[in-house]
Amino acid sequence: MTARESILEAIRGAAVPSAPLADVPVFAAPALAAAGPVPGGAAVGAGQVTALVDQGTLVRRFAETLGQVGGSAREVAGLEGLAAAVREETGPFRHVVCCVRGVGASTLEVGPDTPAATLAEVEVAVVRGRLGVAENAAVWVDEADLPHRAVHVVAEHLVLVLSKDRIVADLHEAYRLLARPLPGYGLFISGPSKTADIEQALVIGAQGPRSLVVLLV
Repeated sequence: MTARESILEAIRGAAVPSAPLADVPVFAAPALAAAGPVPGGAAVGAGQVTALVDQGTLVRRFAETLGQVGGSAREVAGLEGLAAAVREETGPFRHVVCCVRGVGASTLEVGPDTPAATLAEVEVAVVRGRLGVAENAAVWVDEADLPHRAVHVVAEHLVLVLSKDRIVADLHEAYRLLARPLPGYGLFISGPSKTADIEQALVIGAQGPRSLVVLLV
């Protein structure tokens, strides 16, 4: 047994006790509930922040915030509108991985065992988002919707499909709504890949997609 195998075997056999998630209160965001009965910073019950604001306001705030972080949002009507929008976003590209059923835009097959050389060819990935957050334009992506865990990272351009009625006010509420048990892998994505660590120069796409579009159904 190699050192690597020995370490991994020890990790697998470790008895790690489970721990419940912390009980985090939900807070009303002033920008979303400025005219609401709950002042900014006041703790309210789970689900009450979004209840204070109509869904149209949440959608507009989500789209505005997404624009501020370098992405863009489009509202589409039904499956036909979604399919047409996906075709527009993927049309100029040859290597597309579509992970959303009923759209059928894939030109490249990807699975859990797809080699790195094939993943490197992915130009556009179309992925389902389970939950959106208005305060920071984050979209929750679950591993159950990914044919390969890296497909949303290796793509040059990322298209997320999100239901408008799945947008909530803040991350506190979003975490409460995530289905339990949590998946082995999942993440919030807000805008395209960005880094400014090197010489304080903002670089788009250095560690992930160069563009991100959210299609709101």
